[in-house]
Amino acid sequence: MSRGLLRRAAVPVLGALLTIAAASSAPSRAAVPCDADNANLTLPAGFCATVYATNVGAPRHMVVAPNGDMLVIVNPYSTAAEAGGGAAGTGRQAGSLTLLRDANGDGKAEYMKRLAPGSGSGIALSGGYVYYSSSNSIVRSTYKTGDTTVGPAEVVISDLYRGGHVSNAFVMVGSTLYLNIGSGTNSCQEPDRRPLVKGTDPCVELETRAGVWSYDATKLGQKVTDGVRFATGMRNSVSLTVDPRDKSLWATMHGRDGLQAPPVGQWTFSNEYGSENPGEQTNHILKGDDFGWPYCYFSTEEKKLVNSPEYGGDGKNSDRCESRKKPAYVFPAHWAPNDMMFYTGTQFPGEYKSGAFVAFHGSWNRAPFPQQGFRVVFLPLNGEKASAHRDFATDFSANGGPGKDGKLHRPTGLAQGADGSLYIADDVGGIIYKVSYKGK
Repeated sequence: MSRGLLRRAAVPVLGALLTIAAASSAPSRAAVPCDADNANLTLPAGFCATVYATNVGAPRHMVVAPNGDMLVIVNPYSTAAEAGGGAAGTGRQAGSLTLLRDANGDGKAEYMKRLAPGSGSGIALSGGYVYYSSSNSIVRSTYKTGDTTVGPAEVVISDLYRGGHVSNAFVMVGSTLYLNIGSGTNSCQEPDRRPLVKGTDPCVELETRAGVWSYDATKLGQKVTDGVRFATGMRNSVSLTVDPRDKSLWATMHGRDGLQAPPVGQWTFSNEYGSENPGEQTNHILKGDDFGWPYCYFSTEEKKLVNSPEYGGDGKNSDRCESRKKPAYVFPAHWAPNDMMFYTGTQFPGEYKSGAFVAFHGSWNRAPFPQQGFRVVFLPLNGEKASAHRDFATDFSANGGPGKDGKLHRPTGLAQGADGSLYIADDVGGIIYKVSYKGK
């Protein structure tokens, strides 16, 4: 699947910080903002979109303060002449925690300011602090709604692992911080991603990675090894989130690569099989759960977890998977889910309170078949029972190529606005979109 921080195209340098004085009160809701071209997106009837911010860099995950201000993690990126393409840049822009503000309620941010160094995907507001990922640490800074500065960074968790999947996505429930620690390998091979190499058995990597660990968010100076393993067998879950109805954890997981025969993959399955497998798991995560990686993957043909070829699998046998927890829902293969968000607002129709939005970064490894994903979908959920997903926002990309505007776009992060709107970050186009409901 798409690795959390892998860049597919250059994006523009972050624009000069605006010095416009802006009030910190919540934006007006007198009118629903809509771009004439709907921001080049296709949405369900009754919805419209604006380009909330451009030239953001490589925005990942976001959080919105009660007054409507947005805080976003912007990853390091190469400078370029245009968003999603253009001439090669002349340098590398550092990552940051960035503030965006729409002071006049027109659906567009007039104010943008880099507040502190940052990188990765994790961000949350809690107890008068903004928590965010920075380098290989989780840090926090004091922050009050309406401020245009943050306090000095205090290290909450340090020495996060390098190499492999290192997005450092996290969520918070009260004073507990749940951290996704992605795997360092594709399927626990040693060496990694080599043809016909068996997996390490048992997979020692599971002792420290490929799962969710919990930490005391109020305690400073922790090491990554101080966490308590909450659940395991998840290759990489950038989309870690919380269902506000019962405070339980959910995530969609980046499935493994390389089932095809060389040179595309490492095993003996056909290119078609490898492009359609494994399905992307949606996992309801309870303490002690084991979702099967690296021993198992979800077969879209067998419609169940089956043994991985690194552990003797032939695409059908599943003896090592019987005790693993089954996913609540499965999306098509190699769509690369990068965020999941339960909707709690009142702006959208009531049906959207019974499920979650999922942003798909899109595939890179379905060759020679077209790449897929590159969309935001809505997944109806009733407890652990899921109904069929449906497209919500599409046309970011055409099979991995440019979208309607001729530029590259890949959905990455989701956030709910103070007015109940939906924000979508695009870390290749350097754009943040705002989706609103205007009614039928």
